[in-house]
Amino acid sequence: MSPPNRRCSTGISGLDDILQGGLPKGHLYLFEGEPGTGKTTLGLHFLLAGVAAGESGLYVTLSETAKELTEVAESHGWSLDHPLIDVFELVSADQLGPEAEQSIIHPAEMELNQTVQGVMDRIEATRPARVVFDSLSEMRLLAQEPLRYRRQVLALKHFFARHDCTVLMLDDLSAATGDMQLRSIAHGVVWLQQLVGEYGADKRFLRVAKMRGIGFRSGEHDFSLKTGGIEVFPRLVAAEHHQGFAPENASSGNAALDAALGGGLARGSNTLFLGPSGVGKTTTALSCVHAALRRGEEAAYYLFDEGLGTLMPRASALGYGVQEFMDNGQFLLSALDPAEVTPGEFAARVRGAVEQDGARVVVIDSLNAYLQAMPGGKFLMLQMHELLTYLNQRGVMTILVLGQHGILGQGKLDIDLSYLSDAVVLFRYFEARGNLLKAISVTKSRTNRHSTSIHEFRLGDQGVEIGVALSDFEGVVSGVARYTGNVALLSDGDGDAA
Repeated sequence: MSPPNRRCSTGISGLDDILQGGLPKGHLYLFEGEPGTGKTTLGLHFLLAGVAAGESGLYVTLSETAKELTEVAESHGWSLDHPLIDVFELVSADQLGPEAEQSIIHPAEMELNQTVQGVMDRIEATRPARVVFDSLSEMRLLAQEPLRYRRQVLALKHFFARHDCTVLMLDDLSAATGDMQLRSIAHGVVWLQQLVGEYGADKRFLRVAKMRGIGFRSGEHDFSLKTGGIEVFPRLVAAEHHQGFAPENASSGNAALDAALGGGLARGSNTLFLGPSGVGKTTTALSCVHAALRRGEEAAYYLFDEGLGTLMPRASALGYGVQEFMDNGQFLLSALDPAEVTPGEFAARVRGAVEQDGARVVVIDSLNAYLQAMPGGKFLMLQMHELLTYLNQRGVMTILVLGQHGILGQGKLDIDLSYLSDAVVLFRYFEARGNLLKAISVTKSRTNRHSTSIHEFRLGDQGVEIGVALSDFEGVVSGVARYTGNVALLSDGDGDAA
């Protein structure tokens, strides 16, 4: 493995993390991707990182003009006007005019030799530490034959190595098939890909296909291309983030719910709130968060379904106002658009809240909308399992909200996460005395000996209220209850509530 002083940053922290410190110096790397995947922007990141490290850089452009390249940099708020950066435009307007036409049938041999020699001469003159070659498709067209193309690339590779240049060669995959010739020559290969969905922003991800001499994190890694450049979100591997913590139970903010859970919500575990829409899952989650905030803990709430404009007034009306905790930085409340955020970006946000902001409580509301952030639901269970395992290993108390279809909650689930959850709290509507009432029960707990009784549940002036066990009712979970005794309900005014 290359020592740290023989690594050079790509200028993108997430990519450096995937490469465990950056690219080994003095080698040639191939970055492949279709047009629009961010190759040019990545090349600019690479050169600007060199400037920050005091290293000179050369950008060789065959497909774009120097003016176009400057405009790309300026669109991200960058400037290429620096003595350490040299932009070499191999094909100028003069070379494309009628006077540049050759009378021979195949001018490619001359043009290819001139191209390669031009690059070599510029490197001899400027002695750059970093080189970006954009793009190889033009050189492939000039070579016409795979043997000549490979020979010229090999010549450039040996030339770069003699001058100790770290080189990024960009390829737009214009060849009909994958260019295995160059992949075998390159010291490392990175694929940039873009997935166009039926709705929402395009999803971009990269994969390190090959990297000699160093370890790297394999698999697909989401990245975004926005104003300001590229941000890479390394694939979360929970095993890399284990941290010791003291197991304990924390109060949910409601004594009756704590008793049903067998002592409260356990640190280092996740609890699933499951039920139909409008039954009170979000409000109960807010109750748990509010209790943690009052204890002085940091918390993060990720809202996919509801807007802040409706959540904040409702929380205040029920006594769960959180504005003061948001103002002092103790509470992070994020409303996310599932059409714009990828699973990798979301996991990175959660990691930032836990590792940088010290969040001890994390709420994801809801998993139904989170599912829409996935391209076709691919690998959702694996990614969610990794995220939950990570949060458990960091001692975080996680609450997941999952909605069921249908008013009575008997419809199908978008996804079944009950087997991944350490505890499951079931919310239900049921009919009694001509009213539509609500019930709550704990159906599973891996950490505590929970209650198996079913309790009436409602949202009152004091927030969450839980009544005594509905021992005289049958069929509550199915939504069609049958009264068999005289248990008082919360609406009777004399039922025990907490």
